[in-house]
Amino acid sequence: MRGGDDVLVEERLRALAERLHGPRRLKADLLTEARHGLLDAVEAYREGGLSTAEAHRRAVAEFGTPGELARAYQTELAAGALRGLSLRVLAVAVTLTVAGDLTWRGSSWSEGPRPPAGYQLLSSSINWIWLAAAVLAAVGMLLAGRRATPGGQVLDTVVGAGLTGVLAVGVVTGAALLGWSFGMWDAALTWPPLLIGTVLIGAGHLWLGRAATCWIRAVRPVRADGARLAV
Repeated sequence: MRGGDDVLVEERLRALAERLHGPRRLKADLLTEARHGLLDAVEAYREGGLSTAEAHRRAVAEFGTPGELARAYQTELAAGALRGLSLRVLAVAVTLTVAGDLTWRGSSWSEGPRPPAGYQLLSSSINWIWLAAAVLAAVGMLLAGRRATPGGQVLDTVVGAGLTGVLAVGVVTGAALLGWSFGMWDAALTWPPLLIGTVLIGAGHLWLGRAATCWIRAVRPVRADGARLAV
């Protein structure tokens, strides 16, 4: 199809794309699949004897309005966003578990007096927070691995909300622990492993933050007309 014959198809896909939010690659794949389906329908109508223009109109009309289609497509995108967030959380959790102690090992203050009880409690809570995040992420991966349905999205939303909440607590707790460490041990300000670890952890949190933001945008409810509801 050349020239302006496919204008109706592209306009319908563009209107649908404007209503969808989620992982870019998955969104592009869904729109590509929709385009192929529309073009196949156009070709079928043309082979049935309809003119090119009428074939386009018929295919677009039967495809459905963007508002009608947005809910189903957005369900797929929300599941994909949860999958991406869960995978990133697992990657960061494993990395922190394996490499976390390396930032402190061999430091000049590690053989000194034990830190206050409050500091020790805060430090141990980090491990429990990331353990909870890893468990929720594993559940999120299992849920996202099944076929996405509007009914199943409720459970996905509960898991995703819990996961983002735990991550928020983890960021606040980690920042508090780091600030307390720098305030308690002056040598920590010049200890290379800790400084490098701080930069990497910060980058990891930003990486997770982008995935969490993507999930929040993807999970926002869609009205029957395809508009997004405030949450």
